Amino acid sequence: MKAKPAEQERAGSGAACVLEIAANSLASALAAQEGGASRIELCAALELGGLTPSPAQIALVRERLSIPVHVLVRPRAGDFAYADEEHATMLADIEYCAAAGCDGVVIGALTADGDLDVARCRELVSAAGRLDLTFHRAIDVCRDPAAALEAAIGLGFRRVLSSGGAASAMEGSANLRRLMEQAAGRIEIMPGAGIDAGNIAALMAATGAREFHASAKRSLPSRMRFAPPAALGMAGGETRSDAVEVRRLAEALRDAASAGRG
Repeated sequence: MKAKPAEQERAGSGAACVLEIAANSLASALAAQEGGASRIELCAALELGGLTPSPAQIALVRERLSIPVHVLVRPRAGDFAYADEEHATMLADIEYCAAAGCDGVVIGALTADGDLDVARCRELVSAAGRLDLTFHRAIDVCRDPAAALEAAIGLGFRRVLSSGGAASAMEGSANLRRLMEQAAGRIEIMPGAGIDAGNIAALMAATGAREFHASAKRSLPSRMRFAPPAALGMAGGETRSDAVEVRRLAEALRDAASAGRG
């Protein structure tokens, strides 16, 4: 396997900026690596906000990539208050990721009252062992994001992925800045949602963040010559990360970081 341990990523990155690409397939993961991504968040069903990818996809991506692979563990679309069987599924998925040589997992759970579910998240963290830990955008629908951030810090998460509770990270940049100030270096705040090469520099300036999450995706036409009835909802091509767009993002991030140091 070509796994790069999270410890190595930390040691080699220093204060460098990080571009994480949400990759929804092996093709997207390869495009992210080709374009210069720092790491990927592997998932399925981006159109649903991301779900846990299949074991085969995890294994193939881990085999083919040399950059760190973090896996989204989310058993279904919708809210983040999980039933017992869903929680058990998440624990098993995390254990599989650890055994498969992945570098990290992206996880989270909330209570019915909209707070970070400390008891269940503690079990998820325990199952992850030494894997790098990201708390996902469940924080954006928390009742009290500041309290959730403190809970995530206490549980040992390394970063929180957030749009600042808005539809896009740019719209939520003021809230992201407040989370950055609250974090005070104890945890990374990683903006995500609607980030592209045209706004990443402004977002860095507005938030002070050093890690960023984007999909850099484009739609591809269908390979089908036969077009099934549109009413069936099964027509159209695929959406995947694009190496050119990833490269544009990576270059824009490097330029913004250099300007900030100048």
